[in-house]
Amino acid sequence: MIFIDADACPVTDIVIDVASIQNKQVRLVKSYAHFSHKRYPEFVKEIYVDSASEAADYRIMSLIQKGDVLVTQDYGLASLALTKEAKVIHPSGNHYSTETINRLLESRYLNQQLRKSGAKTKGPRAFTERDRAHFKAQFQALF
Repeated sequence: MIFIDADACPVTDIVIDVASIQNKQVRLVKSYAHFSHKRYPEFVKEIYVDSASEAADYRIMSLIQKGDVLVTQDYGLASLALTKEAKVIHPSGNHYSTETINRLLESRYLNQQLRKSGAKTKGPRAFTERDRAHFKAQFQALF
């Protein structure tokens, strides 16, 4: 099973394309604030949650199992999914691991502290076609 933290995922279409080839089920977990009438293939199911903070994360964690795949930008969610022995990948194509997650969480914490003190930090750069191609190659390597 493949889960996507889907509220702002720039690679949903790539995941669905690869999943169709790999014969995998996909679950798009997103808040009602991101409701869509878009039609997906039969193997893709949308799971809607309320707009409360971390509602999608809680739903994903209640469903994900060992060996499942999760696509997320959320380091906290990635950390939790790793404890369930899921494979976790960022839309940039970087694989989360138990070896790297603590450094990522620490970096996130330090940036939050900087912002709280009034400092400006850079946001993510624009997502490019090169980024999409890199993600696709890294995602396909999971199977």
